[in-house]
Amino acid sequence: MASNTATSTQNKDDAKKFANLLGPTDPKLDRMVREKLVTARVGLLLRASFFGNLATRLKLVNADEWCATAATDGRNFYYNSRFIDMLKPKEIEFLFGHEVLHCVYDHFGRRGDRNPQLFNIANDYAVNADLKRHHVGQFITSVPCLYDAKFEGMASEEIYDYLYENAEKINLDDLIDKLLDDHLDEYDEGGNSHNDSEITGKRPKLSKEDREKIKDEIKEAMLAAAQASDAGSIPAGVQRMIKDLTDPKLDWRELLRMQLESTIKSDYTWMRANRRGWHLDAVLPGMNRTNAIDIAVYIDMSGSISEEQGRDFISEVKGIMESFDSYKIYIACFDTKVYNPQQYTSENLEYIEDYKLKGGGGTDFDCIFKHLKDNEIEPKRLVVFTDGYPFGSWGDPNYCDTVWIIHGDRNPKPPFGVWALYEEQE
Repeated sequence: MASNTATSTQNKDDAKKFANLLGPTDPKLDRMVREKLVTARVGLLLRASFFGNLATRLKLVNADEWCATAATDGRNFYYNSRFIDMLKPKEIEFLFGHEVLHCVYDHFGRRGDRNPQLFNIANDYAVNADLKRHHVGQFITSVPCLYDAKFEGMASEEIYDYLYENAEKINLDDLIDKLLDDHLDEYDEGGNSHNDSEITGKRPKLSKEDREKIKDEIKEAMLAAAQASDAGSIPAGVQRMIKDLTDPKLDWRELLRMQLESTIKSDYTWMRANRRGWHLDAVLPGMNRTNAIDIAVYIDMSGSISEEQGRDFISEVKGIMESFDSYKIYIACFDTKVYNPQQYTSENLEYIEDYKLKGGGGTDFDCIFKHLKDNEIEPKRLVVFTDGYPFGSWGDPNYCDTVWIIHGDRNPKPPFGVWALYEEQE
C-alpha cells in the first residue's frame, strides 16, 4: 500500500457513497434540517455538556453542493441537508460529537506522511469508540459507520499501525464506504485564508497559518468546555491532552501567548449568555465580536514574587503585544489592595517597561475582582501573576476568563481558569 495516496482520491471515494445527495439546496428542507441540528446541539448541552459546549461554537454552514455528508474545519460545521435528514435526532448528536473529536484530537494535523485513506479510517474508529463508550447521542445505524470494540481506548496512530500491518486482510473499499464524514485535511498551498462568503458553495481549503490559529482556538475551547463538564464524561484521550496543556511542565509563556492570541477571534463565549436560548431551557453562548486584544494583568506583589520576576512577566506580555496591531492592556499590582492601575495601548506600550511595581502585604484575589467591577472593567482575559497562596477565595469564577501564572505553590489547584507554573529562563 502506498504511504501517501493523494487526498483528492479519498475525496472522490467519499462522494461516491451518497453522490445522489449532492446538488442545489432545497430551502424548505434546509430550514427543517437546521432546526434538527440546533435541537441536537441543545440535547448535547443537556446530556453531554463537554461535547455540547464545543459543538455549539461551530457555525452551521450548508454544503449541499460539495459535501455529501458532513465535515468540519474547526470553525464551521458543514452539512448536507439531505444526509442530515436521513439521521435520527440522537444520531445527529453522535455526528456532532464525531466532528468535535476530529477537532479536539487535531486529526487535521497529525497525519504526517501516513496514507490519507487509512488514517481517516483510523480516526473514525477512534472517535466512534470514544463516543459509544461515553454514550454521546446514539451510535449511527441509519447509514454505515465504523466501529470495532478492539479499538476502544486506542489512539488513531495505534489503530493506523494495526490496519497497515493487516492491510492484506482488509477490504479498504468497504471501510472507505463506512467513513461518516468528509475529512478536510487539505491545505491551500497559496496560503490564502477563506472567510465565510468565500467558502460558500465550494469545498473550503485553509492556509497552514489558518490551521495553526484554529488549533489554538480549539485548545482554548476544549479547556473551557472541560472545566464546565463532569470529568467522567470526558474521553480519556481528551483528559490526557488537557493534562498536557495544563501540566506544570507547560511553559507559562506558551500558555500566555495562546490565551492572548485566542482573544482576537470573533467567537462564541460562555461568559456572556445568549438570551435567545432561554426559552429552550438551556444556556447558549453569546457572540463576542471584536478584533482587538483586551486584557487585564494583575501582579501579586505580596512578598514572594520579586521585582525582577515581575518585570520579567511584564516584558513577556509586552513582547506578545508587539506581535499585534490593536490591543489594550490594563495593568495593576495587588496584595490585599490594588495599586498603580495603568492602561497601555499601541500608542504608549513603550512606557510599560517603566511601570512601578508596588505592594508587599498578603494575597487577596477578591480585591482584584472588586476593583474590576468597581471600575466597570470586563477584559477578554484576566491574567494574574501570583504565588498561588490566597488568604481567602480565588475570586469570582463567573466574571471573566482567567489565566493564572503561578510562582510559589508547586501544586496549585485553582478552582477555575487555566494555569501554568512560572519558570525562569535558564
